[in-house]
Parts: sequence; C-alpha cells; structure tokens
Amino acid sequence: MNDPTRAVPAMPNHPPDEVRVNDPFAVALGNASMLGVGYLMLRRRRLALAAVVVSVVLMSRLVSTADPAYEVAVLGWWVAVVGHGWFLARRGRGRGRGRGGGEGGGGGRGSVRGRRLVALGVTLPVLLAVGLLRFEASSIGQSVTDARERGDCAGVLSAQDEGWLGHRIADAPLSARGDDVVRACDRLRTARAELATALSGDTDALKQGFGTLASVLAEPGNEKTVETTLDGFLRGLPTRDSCETVTVTDWLHDRGRSDDVLDRSAGTAERTAPGALVGCGDDLMADDSWEQARTHYQQLLDRYPDDELADRARKGARKATLSIELANVRNLLSGGTDTQPEYCSHPAKYSGAKPVGKGANRALFYASDEYGVASDYPKRFPASWKAGDVDDAVLVVCMGEERHGPSVETCPYESESSGALSYVSFHKIEIPVKVYEVRTGKLIADRTVRIGGTSCPSVFYAEAGSAPGPRYVDASKSDVNAAFRPLVVR
Repeated sequence: MNDPTRAVPAMPNHPPDEVRVNDPFAVALGNASMLGVGYLMLRRRRLALAAVVVSVVLMSRLVSTADPAYEVAVLGWWVAVVGHGWFLARRGRGRGRGRGGGEGGGGGRGSVRGRRLVALGVTLPVLLAVGLLRFEASSIGQSVTDARERGDCAGVLSAQDEGWLGHRIADAPLSARGDDVVRACDRLRTARAELATALSGDTDALKQGFGTLASVLAEPGNEKTVETTLDGFLRGLPTRDSCETVTVTDWLHDRGRSDDVLDRSAGTAERTAPGALVGCGDDLMADDSWEQARTHYQQLLDRYPDDELADRARKGARKATLSIELANVRNLLSGGTDTQPEYCSHPAKYSGAKPVGKGANRALFYASDEYGVASDYPKRFPASWKAGDVDDAVLVVCMGEERHGPSVETCPYESESSGALSYVSFHKIEIPVKVYEVRTGKLIADRTVRIGGTSCPSVFYAEAGSAPGPRYVDASKSDVNAAFRPLVVR
C-alpha cells in the first residue's frame, strides 16, 4: 500500500533563540549589575559601553566629591538602565512574536533560564558586594563615631584606616564624614604640639593652640576630642619652672570666657596660679631680681588674698622690699669714705635696719675733705661705733670739710731763719655733720662738731718767707671721740 502523504508545517522564519535574547527579566537583571550585561544580551554593544562609561564617571564623581547628590544620581542611573533594558527587551520580544508566531518550544524556555542564570550570576555578586561594603562602611563609620565620642583620636585614625576604595564607592558620604573627623583630629594633633610649646611660657603658641581648639570645637561632634586635648595640656600644669607656669596661668586668667569646654582652663589656672606665683617669686629672689619677685608676691595677694599661701607671699613681698631698699641704699652710699656719697644729699630708707636706741648706735662715717684730714677721724672711733655694712648700721654720718672754729690761744713765735716775731692763733676744729637714721632715711641731726685739743706747741714748722696763719689745735683720740660721742651714743 502506498503511505498517505502528510503536510509538513513550515519552519518559522527567525533565529531559534530570538526569545532568549529578548527576555526582559534577564536583560533588566543583567543591567542591574551596572556593567551593561543586559545590553550585551540584546547585542547592543554600544549601549553596553556607554552604560559602563556613565557608571564609572558617576562613581568617580561620587568618590571624589562625596556629594549625596551623586549618590542619588547613581541610584537614578541604576533604575534607568534597569528600566531601559526591560523596555528594549519587551519591544524586541514583541517583534519576535510577530515574525515567529510564538515564543519557541522547550529549547527556548531552557535558553531563557540560562540567560537569567547568567545575568543573576553577574549581578548578584555585584549587589552582594555593594551591600556588604555598605555594611562594613557603616560599621567603620560607627567605630569612628564611638571613638570620637570617647575623645579617642587614636581610635578614630585606627578605625578610619580600615576603609578602602570599595567602602568609599559603596558609601562615599559616610566615608567622607569619617575623613572630616580624621582631619579634625589632625588639627587637634597640631593643637597639642602648640600647647606643648606653650608650657615653656610661649604665649604666642598658647594663643595659636587655643585658636585651633576653638575652630575644631565649632564643628559639631568634636566636644570630647577637644576636651581630651585640653585635659592633656592642663595636666602639664604646673610645669617645673614656676615663672613659665605663671606666664601660662596669667594668659589663661586674662582669657575671655567662651561658654564652652575651653573655660575649664580657668579653673586649672585658679588652682595652679598661687603656688606658681610664690614659687616664681622665690626663684626671682634667689636670682636677686627683687622688683619682679615683689610683683609676683603682690599679684598673689591681690588676686587670691584668702589663699593658704598668702602669708608666705606677704613675707616674700616684705623680704623683696627690704632687698630693694638695701640695694638702693648701698648704691647711694657707694664711693668710699674719703668723699661724701650721694646718700648724703639724697638719703633713702632701709626698713630692715634697727631703729635708733639707747647706747651706741652703729654708724657708717663718710667724710669730705680735699686734704684727707677729716677722713682720718673714723679710724680713731671705738669699734662699737662703727658698722661693717648697711644692714648692720643704725646711722649714716656725713662729715663735711674741716674749718677753723673759735680761737683757743694766740702765741708768739720767732722764725729761726729770719728772727722775725709772729703771733699765731690756734683754733678748735669745726666739722659740719649730718646724721641720718638708716631705718627711715630721715635727718636726725644737722650740727657742727667742734674738736678741742692742745695749742701753742714749743715748735711748729711753717713755710719759709711767709707769716704763719691760723692753726688747728692738736686733737687727741679722746678729744675726737668726745666731740662725736653725742652723735652716736644716746
């Protein structure tokens, strides 16, 4: 028998995998990788390249600027390429149905699954990596925040160093905020160096350090790190050098209030300044800088009159004042004993001297006599009358030039050479004297001392060819002491 002839259906006139290429879900999923994979499935290589270029540009701008607007732009671009891929695949799929009259058989469905698995295999790791990196970036950001809230700049730097480019791509704004905290800590490190220099008494460095602290504090969230830096500086007070400490505490005392954590420095200055002022005063006293020492002691008494060191400061100020007075009196008395020093015309007090009292009052004797005769008198005084130095003296006796006092006796003398007869008068010795009390610098006696003695010796020498003039009596040691006794013995 002859077999019946059956009609064979015509083959569709299109590629067998048309549906696979145009599967919207696979294309959209591939484009979700931001790598243009969906466009490659559609054989749109130029679109794929453009998609990658735009993605790279947006990512670069996001990383470089950390502007949240670029983060929104990246998200918008992601939605756009996913939606555009879906749209292109749907449009191509419609054309494929029109030409082929169907979506293909089992082979087509297998190809769709394969394409979807490829797209998923590319996109899923990308999305997982982005999610993981954002999670890690968030963890790093939290560690930075926690360290900053503890005031731990070292912890801030350590936490931020854990980030890398991937974290910046995944969450650029958060990474940028961490960078801001790191920069603030770098500025605080500069402030620490400036304040360390300031502890040596460098007020310029002190001003710069507090300026840096204030600028960092003006940025929200930096209170604890600024406080930690300030505390490190304040723990350095007092320094080993009391005068350097005074320079620092004076600056802190005069610093205006800012109504923030920096005002804590005023409390430290109040606690530290009294001891520093007294210590600096003592150091200056040891260095014979009495004026400056007295200024520091007085500063404590003016600012902290009720401080436990006030009594010590009063004693120090008194000692400094006495040292200043003593140095001044010594300077006025300089010049030796054969000329009257400046003190005799411009006396000054030395409050540490003993007051004039009963008995012998030790004195410093100064004479003015062009022939040097009067300056010989102090050598005849008892040792109990004479002081060794100003701090041992009660009186200063200023002796003027000798002059002839009242006539005591007139006697005739014959010249051995010419035989001429002359009458020579002998006079008491007069010396104008001013006596000052060292303790007060006041003039307590202004009189003329008259010294008696013997007259009319049997022989005396005179220049040849001239008549002898008036002569002084010959004063003995007892005569001299008798004349000066009322000045020094009460």
